[in-house]
Amino acid sequence: MERLQKLIARAGVCSRRAAEELITAGRVTVDGQIVRELGAKADPSQNKIGVDGKLLHFDTEKIYLLLNKPRGYVSTARDERGRKTVIDLLGENFQGRVYPVGRLDLNSEGLLILTNDGDLTNALIHPRYEVSKTYRAKISGVVTEEKLDRLRAGIELDDGLTAPAEVYLLDADTVEVTIHEGRNRQVRRMLAAVGCDVKRLRRIKFAGLTLDGLKVGQWRTLTAAEIAELKGALT
Repeated sequence: MERLQKLIARAGVCSRRAAEELITAGRVTVDGQIVRELGAKADPSQNKIGVDGKLLHFDTEKIYLLLNKPRGYVSTARDERGRKTVIDLLGENFQGRVYPVGRLDLNSEGLLILTNDGDLTNALIHPRYEVSKTYRAKISGVVTEEKLDRLRAGIELDDGLTAPAEVYLLDADTVEVTIHEGRNRQVRRMLAAVGCDVKRLRRIKFAGLTLDGLKVGQWRTLTAAEIAELKGALT
């Protein structure tokens, strides 16, 4: 027996956190009965587990994709407000069901991993593993060494002090920031806290993966070596 949120993630529907929201919203059933308790468990070999009326299957082949996200797309599998999602970029002929590992906000762009491997997703976004993410930001505002040192040491945000970051000034209006956390809009908020307004934000690296050779809006399947590199980042 396993918790429903873990089973839903393992089936490639969404992350565990998103699965908890599905459960509390009454969108999950076990043997035809709606289950809203987050502690509920089931056995996929004996129970029929459904999400939004569709039964889950647990023998799905694992899919790992690398996407160069453009601005104007939300990092979800679907959007209740009807906005374009990163899944739309895969095209109508794409076979399979995947979801993003973490998020890039609507106006951010760059490297995004898509997969149906729920266990890997949850590990990559878990703060315990401190997976590195590197961003390049075009900013307005004067950048001083004092501001860079504040970012490197940690910035007090409304949700607490950030962990130390690697920060480099590439030119007068371009900063490169590497963090090991995954808070909402973290890099934008960090830079705003030192008086720098972000005009463009692009993630260029995630757990050792880069966007080399991948144009904006394009995607490709990860190689076996890249998948191994991702999993190696969790050790």
